[in-house]
Amino acid sequence: MTEYQRKKTRQIHIGPVAIGGGAPISVQSMTNTKTADTEATLAQIRALAQAGCDIVRLAVPDMAAARNLGSILAASPVPLVADIHFDYKLALEAIAQGIHALRLNPGNIGGPEKVAAVAAAAKKAHIPIRIGVNAGSLDKRLLKKYGGVTAEALVASALEHVRLLEQEGFYDMKISLKAHDVPLTLAAYRLMSETVDYPLHLGITEAGTVNTGIIKSAVGIGALLAEGIGDTFRISLTGDPVVEVRVANEILKSLGLKEYGPTLVACPTCGRTSIDLPAIAAQVEEKLKDIEEPIEVAVMGCVVNGPGEARGADVGIAGGNGEGLIFRKGEIVRKVPEADLVNELFQEIDQILEERKHASK
Repeated sequence: MTEYQRKKTRQIHIGPVAIGGGAPISVQSMTNTKTADTEATLAQIRALAQAGCDIVRLAVPDMAAARNLGSILAASPVPLVADIHFDYKLALEAIAQGIHALRLNPGNIGGPEKVAAVAAAAKKAHIPIRIGVNAGSLDKRLLKKYGGVTAEALVASALEHVRLLEQEGFYDMKISLKAHDVPLTLAAYRLMSETVDYPLHLGITEAGTVNTGIIKSAVGIGALLAEGIGDTFRISLTGDPVVEVRVANEILKSLGLKEYGPTLVACPTCGRTSIDLPAIAAQVEEKLKDIEEPIEVAVMGCVVNGPGEARGADVGIAGGNGEGLIFRKGEIVRKVPEADLVNELFQEIDQILEERKHASK
C-alpha cells in the first residue's frame, strides 16, 4: 500500500486500540440510540463493529445514561467513548462504570476543582480524554480577538482546554477541531498539527446528508490524511451511522491506508458500450457487499480496452455485443453471453477466494 509520511504524534490507547504514534488510523462513529436503552444501543454498536468501526462514542446526557454504561460495556465488541457536556458528575460516573475514554471540554464542566476531579479519576483509570472544539460554539471572547471563526480561533480554543488538563498533570488526550466549512477545517488541523504532538481526531461536523456529506468529508478528511495529518476520524452524516463507517473505510482504502473488502473498478460509458453497463455494475456492487475479503473487481464496457485498462484488477468482465469476456489480471479466461456475465464473474471470484485459502494453508 502507499506510504504517507505521517505526522509523528504521541500515542494513547482507547481500550486495546492504539491512537497516534504510528498506529493504524482508526475509524470511529457514534450511536444515535438512547444510551439508557441497552439492547438498542448494543444492536447498533454490533452493526457498527461489523461494518468495520474501531471505536464507538455514546451520548451521555444524564445520569440514567451514565449509570447504564456498565451494562453496555460488558457486551460491547469495541471500545466505547462517553460524550459528556457540562456536568462533571456524568464524567465521574462514566469512569466508574468502566468507560474506555471521555469526550469533554474541561472548560465547560465547572471550576478548577471539578476539572481536577475528572482529570484525577481519568488518570487513575488510565483513560484518555478527547478535547473537541466546534466552530459553532466558540467563545465570544475568542471570536472578538480573532475577528470571527478562524483557524487560529479554533486552535486557541482547543489549547485553552488542553492547558486546563495539563495543569492537572494530565496529558493522555487527543484533539478535534471541527467545522462544516472544509477550507476552515483544513487550515485549523494544519495549524494544530504544527503546534502540538497530541493525536488528532479528524472530522467535518454537520457535513450533511449522505449525498453531500460524503463529498465534503472525503475532500476534507482525505486531504488531511494524504498530508499525513490525523490519527483517527469520524464521517459525520445525517442518517444511519453504519454508512459513516463504510464511507470512512472506503476513504482509507482509496488512499491505500487500509485493506477493506472488495474494490470495484468500473469504466464510464461511451459510444463503444453495447451492454447495460450501469445495471451490471450496480448488480456487481450489490453482490460484493456479501464479501469481506479484499479483492479488486473490474466492470468494463467494451472488449477493445477493457482487459488491458483493468489489468491491475484480480478479476473482471468486459462487455461486447450481447456477450462479454471474463478476465483475470488482464488475461482473458473465457467468453460468455451477456445474461450470464454477473453469475460467471462471481463464480470466478469464488474460485479466486478459494485458491487464496488453499495457498495460505
